[in-house]
Formats: sequence, C-alpha cells, structure tokens
Amino acid sequence: MKKHRITKEVKADIIRRVKEEGVPIKQAAEEHGITDSAIYKWLGRGIEGTPTFGELSRVQKQNKELFQIIGEMTLKLSEAQKKS
Repeated sequence: MKKHRITKEVKADIIRRVKEEGVPIKQAAEEHGITDSAIYKWLGRGIEGTPTFGELSRVQKQNKELFQIIGEMTLKLSEAQKKS
C-alpha cells in the first residue's frame, strides 16, 4: 500500500467507526488505503483513555446477548443429558 499522511480528523473518524459502529479494521484500512497495523497502533495509543458511553453501551449489549446464548446452550445441554 502507498504510504501517505492521514489527518488527525480522518484518524479519529476511522477509530470512531471501528469502535462505535463495529466496522472491521480490515475494511476501514482498505477504504483509506492504509495498513491494518496502522489502525491497530492508533487504537493501542488510545487505550489509556476512558471508554465512551457508546463503547460501554455496546459492551453491555454484547454481554447481555452472550449470557442469553450461554443460557440457551445450557438448557439444550441439560435437556440432551436428560434424554440420554
């Protein structure tokens, strides 16, 4: 990929899209003609900051969905064991 400078505004927009909208890093990199590793570096530098409300909400929603899936799988496993 061709090396070129990315403005702070574009970096911030890419990071926001990845974090808040769930855009895959590979897709964002391809759209802007940069490497995946560049975006990973930007994300790593921002790790020390506090998570945004959007990030917290997204994680809480994902946790809720995962707990629901675990519950459903546990019930199915329990039913399967009872049938055996």
